[in-house]
Amino acid sequence: MSGPVDGRTVADVVATMDERLVRLERLESPSGADRSAQRDFLATYRRTTLAVGRAVEDARFEDPEWVERWDVVFADLYLDALDADLDGTGIVSRPWRLAFDVPAGLPALRNVLAGINAHVNYDLPQALLAVIDDADFEDPHLLARRRRDHERIDAVLAGRVAAEDGELASTSGRTLLDRVLVPANRGASRRFLREARQKVWHNTVELQRARLAGPDTYATRLAELEVLSAARVADLLAPGQVLLRLAVAGFGVTLPPAA
Repeated sequence: MSGPVDGRTVADVVATMDERLVRLERLESPSGADRSAQRDFLATYRRTTLAVGRAVEDARFEDPEWVERWDVVFADLYLDALDADLDGTGIVSRPWRLAFDVPAGLPALRNVLAGINAHVNYDLPQALLAVIDDADFEDPHLLARRRRDHERIDAVLAGRVAAEDGELASTSGRTLLDRVLVPANRGASRRFLREARQKVWHNTVELQRARLAGPDTYATRLAELEVLSAARVADLLAPGQVLLRLAVAGFGVTLPPAA
């Protein structure tokens, strides 16, 4: 593939994920900490990243080089948070702290949804800003291309919903109600991801306005997004049918207008 970031490609990022999976497996032992939340999400994210890489190779985007650069930056935000958690050094943001510290014994679906929520709501706007500079925001035609490629990711993710549902079913038990709700849950998952990406674009624009206003304003707005994202992860971890609850509350978060 073309368009590496600092010489790295999506394939390099996937190889890094494989290393982290091995590390997590070694850390898990009867006497050690439960790392199922990190492992479940990492395995899902690895498969999804591979799917995005294949879509780039198949020229499903208007600017595949830009998509690959963005995907590497996006993945690095997650991997940095995971490394900080595993090493006990550095700062782990509140959304990721909640996603990494889910109570032991939760179904794999909950672990994955918590990770997706932290990554999409908190990391994705930051990743977009990293690969869309101020001049790009001033070019309406280029910005429209960026947004269309951003939205095309939905098709890639939607194509993974059924497969990921099967993967999660094989690693965690399901109640009768869970099995009855499978078709509805898959449709809801696609809708939630689409809704979240629309809100991500809104939040990216809000953060861009803050970036133009200066580093202090940007830090304040990013802190607001961190709080909103953490609150939504907490919602996901509350008892009950999570997808039914999200049908009411939604999956994404929305930064309010700047004061």
